[in-house]
Amino acid sequence: MQDFQRIQAWRDAHALTLRIYELTASFPTDERFGLTTQLRRACSSIGANIAEGSARGTDADFRRFLQIATGSTSETQNFVMLARDLKFLSLEDSKELLDALVEIKKKLINFIKRLR
Repeated sequence: MQDFQRIQAWRDAHALTLRIYELTASFPTDERFGLTTQLRRACSSIGANIAEGSARGTDADFRRFLQIATGSTSETQNFVMLARDLKFLSLEDSKELLDALVEIKKKLINFIKRLR
C-alpha cells in the first residue's frame, strides 16, 4: 500500500482536475449536465483510480486501477478535443490540457511497467 499523495501522477492529475474545473466554469450553462460534467468526471477519475488502486493489497490490483486511470486520460482527451472543437476552450487552453494528459499517461504507463 502506498500513500497516493506521494505519487507524481496523482499530483499531476489532481492539478489538472483543478484546472479543468476552473476552465469548465465558463462553459455554456446548457452544458452544465452535459460536456461540463463529463469532462470533470473523466478527469477526476484519473486521480481517484490512482488513489483507490494504491490502497489495494497487491501490485496486480494496483496495476488494474492504474490501467483504468490510463483509460480515463484518453476519455478526458476526447472531451477536451470536443470542447475545443465546439469553441468552449481556446486552442491555447486545450493544448495545455492535452499536453498535461500526455504526460500523465506516460507516467501511468511507466508506473504500470514497474509494477510488472
